[in-house]
Amino acid sequence: MATHHCTLRQLTFLKSKVEQQCCLDSEEALAKGSWVKLICGASNEDLPAISDLCALYATAGVHCIDVAADAAVVYAARKGLDWCEEFQGSRPWLMISLSDGKDEHFRKAWFDHNLCPPDCPKPCQKSCPASAITNRKGINTKRCYGCGRCLPSCPLGLIQAQDKHLELEEIAPLIAELQPDAVEIHTAPGRKKEFQKTIKEIISSNVQLKRVAVSCGLEGHQISPTELAQELWERFSYLRKHELRPLWQLDGRRMSGDLGIGTAKVAVNLWQKILAVAPPGPLQLAGGTNAQTIQLLPNENGPAGIAFGGIARKLIEPWLLKAEANERNLRDWPEGWQPALQEAKQLINPWLLKNSRPKVC
Repeated sequence: MATHHCTLRQLTFLKSKVEQQCCLDSEEALAKGSWVKLICGASNEDLPAISDLCALYATAGVHCIDVAADAAVVYAARKGLDWCEEFQGSRPWLMISLSDGKDEHFRKAWFDHNLCPPDCPKPCQKSCPASAITNRKGINTKRCYGCGRCLPSCPLGLIQAQDKHLELEEIAPLIAELQPDAVEIHTAPGRKKEFQKTIKEIISSNVQLKRVAVSCGLEGHQISPTELAQELWERFSYLRKHELRPLWQLDGRRMSGDLGIGTAKVAVNLWQKILAVAPPGPLQLAGGTNAQTIQLLPNENGPAGIAFGGIARKLIEPWLLKAEANERNLRDWPEGWQPALQEAKQLINPWLLKNSRPKVC
């Protein structure tokens, strides 16, 4: 009995701690190192799934939800956030993702399914983490978020990648229409001028943003950590000139979809290499992050937070597909909602309980 009583006290204490962390606003969470973001996917246009993902992870306690810069997607995300606010009284930031040039996050896979041999074993289907490749109609572009894992899988090389990032002149009117809380810019080394042009468009929208996140990494670029830091410093100078507050998203292994310790190490290693030479502002992990990431970090003075993308969507996908098959929303299906919410909480609760205190400006 004594052991049981102790366990109950521990569980009650942990539940209380999680509830306290869930009540932190985004800036407080960044200061404590317990900030969590959900990445819905910069090319994900599966509107019912986006509404459910946003409702689910907002209820679980994330501080920010990152979606495609698309009016229909933002409307779907807000439906989920409205639902969470109605039932829980809290609402995370809504962030939209942009790019200052061609980027893997802003693409769709495409192929002509009529060219597929009848006896093809469809390795592309097996490689797709979003269940976006169908038996009869090729790629469901609404579900495709551009990870690219299907591209090398086709034995005939039929699958192509189509660029979908916004043109510069589309940015300001769209932000003015969507009124996000924050914006993320995916950038790359050597795109300083393109970044500055993108910022000018954001400013001309006259939307007051809480943060401008800047996402960049080493993978795919022949540069050192020091050179990457220099790129970030150049962007910091321009953001500071316009009195915009940065949030640095360190993209370890972008679009990996890998759940293993290897990608977790890549994300953490990038943070460790950049930490001493990074410009002011919170450093947040992304790209290959998963449930194992937190095990690789110190208890104190860790990163300001983390973004979960592929792993967060993959955990919930079975419940989303079952809800779709039953022709209902996950948030209106208690038998699916509760186990899906538990999956989400298991992923993010260790971060909500973190007590590290990075320097945040």
